[in-house]
Amino acid sequence: MNTPVTIIGAGLGGLTLARVLHVHGIPSEVFEAEASPASRLQGGMLDIHDYNGQLALEAAGLMDEFRGIVLEGRQALRVLESDGTVLFERGDDGTGGRPEAQRGDLRRMLLDSLPAGTVRWGRKAVGARTLGDGRHEVTFDDGTTVVTDLLVGADGAWSRIRPLLTGAVPEYAGKSYVETYLYEADTRHVAVAKTVGGGSMVGTGATEGMSVNAHRERGDTLHAYVELSKPLEWFDAIDFTDAEAAKARIAAEFDGWSPELTALITESDVAPIHRPAFALPSGLRWERVPGVTLLGDAAHLALANGEGANLAMLDGAELAKVLAARPDDVETAIAEYEQAMFVRCETPMEEDFLLESIFGDDIPERLLNLFGIEERKA
Repeated sequence: MNTPVTIIGAGLGGLTLARVLHVHGIPSEVFEAEASPASRLQGGMLDIHDYNGQLALEAAGLMDEFRGIVLEGRQALRVLESDGTVLFERGDDGTGGRPEAQRGDLRRMLLDSLPAGTVRWGRKAVGARTLGDGRHEVTFDDGTTVVTDLLVGADGAWSRIRPLLTGAVPEYAGKSYVETYLYEADTRHVAVAKTVGGGSMVGTGATEGMSVNAHRERGDTLHAYVELSKPLEWFDAIDFTDAEAAKARIAAEFDGWSPELTALITESDVAPIHRPAFALPSGLRWERVPGVTLLGDAAHLALANGEGANLAMLDGAELAKVLAARPDDVETAIAEYEQAMFVRCETPMEEDFLLESIFGDDIPERLLNLFGIEERKA
């Protein structure tokens, strides 16, 4: 297979696809809207799972490099009730299957593994059209176009490639996340840092759809995600450019919660950032269209569940592998990839497996009750 694969989007999924293609000697070109690798903050911590994300990194031949960017101790986990009572606590002994790394470090690792010039920066796709015979044309915001025999939409929730395959669009899921950052937490936010602990923390109360969650990032930065089930109009009424007023409005919804938890809102060193949660219809499928496919959020955007980046990377690796296995029958390869992806995304993960991967094999009954899970049989 000598024709370059055209990938729209240089996120983790698109870059994993490009890397595994490169491993198999297949050229690719990646078009990315961002002006440069450093033009935007690349999110927070990601736990890369041994049952999907790490499989992709193994296919990419990057496990040694990945181990070099893992932040030790970040698999530690605390679960708190709204009054600060600790329901569950687990340290990080280095044996867990969900090591944590910064999203930006993962992206940089993948970029460094590609031939120079693979990614074309500052090329924002604004539309795409079918030319026939499996060929497609992508238009960019600068008026330029590219024509390709194999197009992959790895361009996220608001994909410009998805309309070639389906009319489905993401819909607001009825809740949002508000991000905050606390810097130099061990010296400037001592009580909050102690509450969060060395890794991740989940703070949850009696009201469904309300939680205060945090990760300890590199150094002593705390990155919090505050979950609120409210209509978009409620958030639209908040002026997020007025940092103090926005923090006060969000914190008011958590009246009565532990001060150490609400301080993740009120003591933020940056203005709160509103992140509305959107999702594509569950079980989305489409009829095969020659010469084009999707991966990651462009294909199966779901509510935050810790699997999104892992699945995007696995999509990229699996697509590259089938293309390498069938270089003279690309359409059969893509059909195999899509069928496997559809099944993978529609198949719920076994509850016991998921619980054990997160909490280990000794889960308190109170914790099961908190998450609405029946006590497991011994």
